[in-house]
Amino acid sequence: METALTIAIAKGRLQAEAFSLLAAAGWRLPAEESSSRRLSLADESGRCRYIFVKPFDVPVYVEHGIADCGLVGRDVMMEASADLLEPLSLPIGRCRIVVAAPVGATLDRHAVLRVATKYPRIAARHFGSRGWPVEIIQLAGSVELAPGLGLADCIVDLVETGATLRENGLEPIEIIAESTGRLVVNRASYQLKTGAIAALITSLKTTTNAGSRP
Repeated sequence: METALTIAIAKGRLQAEAFSLLAAAGWRLPAEESSSRRLSLADESGRCRYIFVKPFDVPVYVEHGIADCGLVGRDVMMEASADLLEPLSLPIGRCRIVVAAPVGATLDRHAVLRVATKYPRIAARHFGSRGWPVEIIQLAGSVELAPGLGLADCIVDLVETGATLRENGLEPIEIIAESTGRLVVNRASYQLKTGAIAALITSLKTTTNAGSRP
């Protein structure tokens, strides 16, 4: 008999939407646990255990088999180099990965462009494919401050509404990719817990398809 699934959930902006989607699909936390600060919780049915980790740690936990599956943004998967299955795109965490610069600024394609970002791989691939010479400045947060303080010419960052960009005098000048949630699965778990993972995929598919009907 297959043991319960362990599902890694990205903490932060994706977490509430992920829980709403899972609950609608029948994978619900007990009411008393929904406000808990614990980092590991079981669902009502006992079919799975959730662990809550930082977004960029989700692929690590899943790839190493600590978690069988994970719910995480496409932006994280584009930046990570994890060898995982991605069987399902999810209608949560909608946002864009953009290049943004000070309002009215013109980027010099012939000079070395200083790019501040939390996504160094995505940024390097994007500008490399265009033949732009760049210096990647990796930051852990508050990326929007970098151009105004003279640290960078532009940024590559995740944007949902664009409000933070506007408040810091920036505007998107190029969209690199659209990002939504992804269900990611450990390759070994996909073979060892086939029934449980298939049930999860089917229930999420059914829920998302129902939600997309007019």
